[in-house]
Amino acid sequence: MTLENKVAVVTGGASGIGEAVTRLFVERGARVVVVDLQQEAGDAVVADLEDAVAFIRGDVSDRAVADLAVATAVERFGGLDILVNNASASRVRPFTEQTEDDWKLALGTGLFATRNFMLAAYPELRRNRGAVINFGSGAGIDGQPNQASYAAAKEAIRGLSRVVANEWAADQIRVNVVAPMAKTAGVAAWADANPEQYALSAAKVPLGRFGDPRTDVAPVIAFLASDDARYITGQTLMADGGAIKLR
Repeated sequence: MTLENKVAVVTGGASGIGEAVTRLFVERGARVVVVDLQQEAGDAVVADLEDAVAFIRGDVSDRAVADLAVATAVERFGGLDILVNNASASRVRPFTEQTEDDWKLALGTGLFATRNFMLAAYPELRRNRGAVINFGSGAGIDGQPNQASYAAAKEAIRGLSRVVANEWAADQIRVNVVAPMAKTAGVAAWADANPEQYALSAAKVPLGRFGDPRTDVAPVIAFLASDDARYITGQTLMADGGAIKLR
């Protein structure tokens, strides 16, 4: 499965799942514009991957950042074929305790960032018959407690993705959603602090573990971005070890 000569924008692409996606895309022949708030992490990715990546430090909820990312892809690499809307942020607390700022954070970095980057990318994606991979979450599908704003944003992204998959099908642009379960650095820190709770959570996954961002999740995204998935659109793919089985 190759991404040779493809150009991608990956939000949150300097750490966690986003970093794993960035590195795998480059390994498979793509060039990547990484958008992230973490300057040090972005610099590290550039140092490792050199001319195959361009880094933009910016808030994904800002439409101007989306426009800049697309412009950078065109100017540095000649176009845009793939958009990966990975970045999001939220705060964990009960629904009755979530504040207006909590909702603004989850919706701004989740739903509205996804919308902004899709709108900014559309002309290039239409020109290149490109692919969009958005991110859902089991937290929204299962209704995980203390995740109201995050879950709402993620389910809204799934609804948006299905609509746009239908609307953009005439342009041969594919729009899909991945819902991962991965042992990112944040999850690893939580697991170290709460080993018994982590073990119980992992035991509920049929495959018995949280996924690895690099080997379990990023390849799923690379598949959806590739021409091998050219007949798949409007779908939610669970990269979660079988924890949730959509019907």
